[in-house]
Amino acid sequence: MLYRQLAEHFMGAIEAGQLPAYGRMPSLRQVVRQHQVSMTTALKCFEYLEQHSWIESKPQSGYFVLDVCQRDSPELSYFQGQPRLADSVLQPPTIADGPLGYARLGPDPILAKQLGQALNRAHQRLQGQLNQYPRAQGELFLRQALATHFAEQGLISQPDDWLITHGAMDAVRRALNICTHKGDAVAISSPCYNGLLQLLAQMGRQVVEIPSMSDGVDLSQLEALMKQGQIQAALFCTSHMNPQGVSMSASQKQQLAMLANRYQIPVIEDDVYLELSHSGVNPLPAKYYDTGGYLIWCGAVSKTLGAAYRLGWCIPSRYLRAMLTDTQSGCFGVATPIQHAVADYLDSGLYRRYLKRVNQQLRSQCSDYRHRLAQALPAAARISQPQGGLVLWVQLPDIDTTMLVADGEKPALDIQVGAQFTTRELYGDCLRINFGYPLLPESEAEHSLQRLLEQLAG
Repeated sequence: MLYRQLAEHFMGAIEAGQLPAYGRMPSLRQVVRQHQVSMTTALKCFEYLEQHSWIESKPQSGYFVLDVCQRDSPELSYFQGQPRLADSVLQPPTIADGPLGYARLGPDPILAKQLGQALNRAHQRLQGQLNQYPRAQGELFLRQALATHFAEQGLISQPDDWLITHGAMDAVRRALNICTHKGDAVAISSPCYNGLLQLLAQMGRQVVEIPSMSDGVDLSQLEALMKQGQIQAALFCTSHMNPQGVSMSASQKQQLAMLANRYQIPVIEDDVYLELSHSGVNPLPAKYYDTGGYLIWCGAVSKTLGAAYRLGWCIPSRYLRAMLTDTQSGCFGVATPIQHAVADYLDSGLYRRYLKRVNQQLRSQCSDYRHRLAQALPAAARISQPQGGLVLWVQLPDIDTTMLVADGEKPALDIQVGAQFTTRELYGDCLRINFGYPLLPESEAEHSLQRLLEQLAG
């Protein structure tokens, strides 16, 4: 296609430094004139480059080149997974509650104002119902809004399919509670988000780490474990995995759903980063390919609207009744005003516009952080290049990153180290950095990153 050929021309120019990082791209009219193409072809070329994180558009300013730093992604470790107690994971020291350590967005005054208005409208709508307890399954108003919102992205469901929870972690906990028992083995990706490892440890579950691959995880190992009856469930983040930034390809997601249904083993899909796709185009979840109801799809607004709302959901399919009647979960419903406020925000159209804006910001911020790290770190350092989510996975050969947080004589670093994301002797030379806060001059994020780079250099 002509627009792809033109895009490849610009990608080559960016890689060669002919179009420098942060510099302005030629205008669309210039492209039409210089390359003798139609305006439609020029526009499709720029849209393709933007979707693949080569350029970004700035309202009323034009298109600008993103930093495409030539660094390899961290190496992937291959091993044969074996059941292990989840409590063998490194217990992290208390880290500063700063911008780099936790995967989250920075404050957004516009969002805060809009959500405040939505919450006010929710209170006005409820009025005399404020003395009523919330429904265990969640308010119909929110379940309808979620079903409509995700149907626009290709995931078709009915309002009665949804269960509202106290965040994605609560959804995962409740799913594990009805699918597994103490001592059961759960397959997870490696590396795996340390919050999930801590949850599994608290619940007394064993884990079997499955090596990550460039397009997901080693599904051949997963199938062998299922076939041999060595696991009772699986738990995977499928889009923009935390910490490594890998997303399962569509074929991997389809195969994952097929395996769950073939062996009738529940797969819990933690998709909390789905809508933080920097291209603005969200991938379909594995749940989309589920035919027998063995996929439990979990999500939340914790990473998009804010962790303080503590509002999540899941589509449990065949496990819905069991989750609703599970007395051990101790869930008495999510605060009704919060549910109505989020539903109001979804229905208003403001959420879609907000996601478009925030993903443009994250694409730019991810580029800024990678550029700073590439400039300051040794040539052997490897930096992930995620297409979504909030975190970078950095590999520093010959550096024991656990020492960075263990040295009490130096200022506490606001980071998570690689050993916290596994039960195995792996990732000791890796660390995770949140890029959800912009690197503004004299900002806390700027100071935290500079302090990290100085300690790595010293």
